Parts: sequence; C-alpha cells; structure tokens
Amino acid sequence: MKIRIRGNSMRIRLSRTEVDNFGKNGYVDEQTNFGTSAFTYALQRKAGINALAADFANGRMTMYVPETMAIEWTTTETVGYNNNMDLGNGEQLFLLLEKDFKCIDSSVNEDQSDNYENPLHTC
Repeated sequence: MKIRIRGNSMRIRLSRTEVDNFGKNGYVDEQTNFGTSAFTYALQRKAGINALAADFANGRMTMYVPETMAIEWTTTETVGYNNNMDLGNGEQLFLLLEKDFKCIDSSVNEDQSDNYENPLHTC
C-alpha cells in the first residue's frame, strides 16, 4: 500500500494482493516505524457512509470506503474513487483511492510485479 499526502490531499494506492485482501477482510494497513513511535495508515470498509471519508487519531490515518463501493472496486475493473470531504471549517480534504499500476517509466526502482498492468503501456 502506498500513500501520498500533500496539503489537504491524500492518495492511497493498492497492489493486486492488497485489493484482494481488502475485498476479503474489509481492512488493510501498513506501518512506518520511526524508532520510538510508528505511523499507521489503513483502508477500512465502513457501513453507513456513501463517500470516501478519513480520520487521523493516535498515530493512525484511516480512509473509509462505503460497503457498496468497496465491493464494486474489488470485483470489477474500476480503477478508483475520489471525494472532497468537508472538514466543517470551510476546508476540504481531497481523498483518492486507486489500484496501483505498473509504471511506464523504466527508471522506477521498485518491485512492481504485484501491480496492475498499465493501460497506457503498449507492448
């Protein structure tokens, strides 16, 4: 699972295996350790909501996915979803959930074997 955070924008991308696990369990997380503390980021299926939502508490950032959206995302070719979550103070948090595609740029130095085939790759 990968996250990208910039200002009031959060993007989560999952590999094939992570999408499968999320489909089965309704939850997937990852942790970055900093020695004396850790930062956890998670994706969780949630009943009673109709759009992506998120919160941050006790060192854990969680993005919530409505149940029907989670089922559709994990069982179809749908790439992702987004939402501008109202923060209640005149600000919004942009949320983006995507399946992780293989990079077209061969200079990327990471294992991409579990990523989805990039539809822009034409070989």
